[in-house]
Amino acid sequence: MDVVARRRGRPRKALVVPAAQVPRTGLHEQAAARLKDMIVRGALPAGATLVETDLSVALGISRTPLREALKLLAAEGLVELHQNRSARVPDWTPEEILELFEALAGIERLTAELAAPRISEALMDDLRGKQAQLDRMHRDQALDAYFALNQEIHRTIVTAARNRPLAEAHAALQARAQWARLRALSSGSRWEESAREHRDLFGALAARDAAAAGTVAHRHVLRTGVVIAETLQARRADPAAR
Repeated sequence: MDVVARRRGRPRKALVVPAAQVPRTGLHEQAAARLKDMIVRGALPAGATLVETDLSVALGISRTPLREALKLLAAEGLVELHQNRSARVPDWTPEEILELFEALAGIERLTAELAAPRISEALMDDLRGKQAQLDRMHRDQALDAYFALNQEIHRTIVTAARNRPLAEAHAALQARAQWARLRALSSGSRWEESAREHRDLFGALAARDAAAAGTVAHRHVLRTGVVIAETLQARRADPAAR
């Protein structure tokens, strides 16, 4: 009996808690991370139907955490959910990819402009080390390692901008952007361009040149979108290339 109940002379009303199964912590997040990697790397290609029974067996989980994982990926734009139909990986159009990278290029321009004067010396040193690693990975043609570090560098610059709304907007587009970036880097000529652009961006940030950093970041991100949009357009024009 609580204090208020005692003072009023009434018995305390029992709190009824409905039974609820406690899920294994983080299982659906782990499944989502695995599926995301499979989509980004093409193991689950664009347009693929996601059959729950097959995925449950492949991931070693039941359908409940699998469905929660698919919901997480749908929120990131990596999965389409349809009532009474299997989920599927989106078959992105060239127009959708270009729109995505137009938005992302605008966000990254502003983050680079803000990061140039705001980046701390510690974070600048971290970025300097990552840039040196990126150059070595490019020389060694270590695509998977380059791709992973490339994503880290973009996130580091966003962190350096110290602007939460921008960081949230950037994070919301990253899953789809990763899918496109890996395909762009798989093109030898684009990989060479991208490596040069990263060196130019680092130089502008190191010089604390906000205008130059913003210009390079915008060009770098938008160029990736253009390359993938052109590639998708060519494949649609030539079904045999798909």
